[in-house]
Amino acid sequence: MGDVLAGIHATWEFESDSVLIRFERGIRAPKLFQALRERRIPHEALETVTLSPGKRGTVVLHAVPRPGADPLMDAAAGQLKESCDPYRLVLPAERETLAEYYADELRDALPPDASEPAERHLVAAPEAPLNFKAYDGRAAFDGRQVTFRWFWTGASSEKWKAGDQTFPVAALSGVEWRSPEVFDGHLRLLRREADGSASQADRDPASVVFGLGYGPVHESLPFAAAVLAAVRGGGGPSIPHQAVRVAAGRRDPADIAERIRHLGDLHRAGLVTDDEFSAKKAELLAEL
Repeated sequence: MGDVLAGIHATWEFESDSVLIRFERGIRAPKLFQALRERRIPHEALETVTLSPGKRGTVVLHAVPRPGADPLMDAAAGQLKESCDPYRLVLPAERETLAEYYADELRDALPPDASEPAERHLVAAPEAPLNFKAYDGRAAFDGRQVTFRWFWTGASSEKWKAGDQTFPVAALSGVEWRSPEVFDGHLRLLRREADGSASQADRDPASVVFGLGYGPVHESLPFAAAVLAAVRGGGGPSIPHQAVRVAAGRRDPADIAERIRHLGDLHRAGLVTDDEFSAKKAELLAEL
C-alpha cells in the first residue's frame, strides 16, 4: 500500500503494517480530532473493516479496533458520538469504489486472531503531561501520578475536607470515564486499595465531576486514555494511596482568603468540626 485517502476531517495513509490517520485541524473538525492530531493504527490492532452509506451523499470507511488495543477507545467505552469516532473516515460517495479497494486491502492485512481481544495496548495513548479543568477541580497527569486540586466554588465538603489529592499510577487499577455530554459525567480513578464501595462522584476524592463547559470530551478523554495506558503498562508494585496536598509555590492571598471564607461557611453549617476548621485554616495560612 502506501497510498493516501483524503476524507472529511481526516486523511488516511496506508502503510505496509499500519494506517496513519492525520486529523484536520479546521474549525469545523471535531475538537477531539484536533486534540489527537494524528494516530498510527497497526493492522494487528484492528478487528474488522466495513464500508457503508453515510449521510448526504457520503460513504463511511470504518476500521473497528479490537477490544483492549486502543486505550482511547477502551476509556470511551462506546460513549463517543459517531461524528467523533476517530476510526470512521467519511468520504464523498463518488469515492466509494476507491474506498472499497482500501477496505479490501485492510481486511487482507488483519491478523489471524483479529476477532479476539488484544492482550495489550497496540495504539499509542496521548502523551503526558495532560490537564483539564473539571467543575470541582483541576486534574493533572505527568505520566507518573494524577493530581486533583479542588476549587472552592465547586468541590463538595467531603472533597474539601479530604484536601487536594495525589494518586501514583502504581496505586491505580483503572479509570472510569463518563462523558460530559450525558448526566453525571465524571472521571473516576479506580484504586487498588479501594474498599469496593464507590460513593457518588461529587463526594469521592478519587473523582472529578464534569458540567457545562467543564471536562469536555477533547480534554478529559485523552487524559483518561493516557492514565489508563500508564496503568495497563505497569506502574511497579501496588502501593497504598495517600492523600497529599499538592505542592505549590506562594499562593495568591485573595485565593487563600476565599478558601478560608468557604471553610468558615462549612464550619458554621456544621460540616466541619472545630478541630478540622483550625487545622485546615492553619494549612491555608501556611501557604501564604
